[in-house]
Amino acid sequence: MDDGKPKLLDQLRQQIRVRNYSIRTETVYAEWAKRYIRFHRYRHPAEMGAAEIELF
Repeated sequence: MDDGKPKLLDQLRQQIRVRNYSIRTETVYAEWAKRYIRFHRYRHPAEMGAAEIELF
């Protein structure tokens, strides 16, 4: 079920590259994003807010 939009981590990587961050920074940010996503059991980002960030 592909709606044509890039996946979340692909969007993150794209934005990091637009800002010309190093590849190492991209890797680290992506790893932290994966940890956050797994911690919240793959909930959609639209369902989460400041409380979930604090909990993490």
